Amino acid sequence: MSSPHLLTPEEKLADAKKLLGLPRIVAICGSTRFMTEMTEADLRETKAGRIVVKPGCDMKSPHELWSDPVEAEALKARLDDLHRAKIRLADEVLVVGDYIGDSTRAEIAYARSLGRPVRFTHPEVDPGA
Repeated sequence: MSSPHLLTPEEKLADAKKLLGLPRIVAICGSTRFMTEMTEADLRETKAGRIVVKPGCDMKSPHELWSDPVEAEALKARLDDLHRAKIRLADEVLVVGDYIGDSTRAEIAYARSLGRPVRFTHPEVDPGA
């Protein structure tokens, strides 16, 4: 008699999402220079019946929350961790924009390492193509 298969946290999450009847969850990734395009992608994905998670802060735009350089550096690290959690939560990733920088490239690699499908608004920039 074999021992029962213990579910991984990822399998438990997938099962819970199915039991709850949740729609697909899409994590939007890309350079924050494309925040306007991310908002448009959010609208289109939401209209299609998907739950959307995306970057919530554009640290390239001035704001009092990241005006102190030391605090801004710590915040950036926390936001990067938060975005990786959004990718783990998601069923798929949508990369927005016609430019892929180092951070977005790392997010794509992370999503693919988790087995998440990755779509692109501009497929020609797919670093894995």
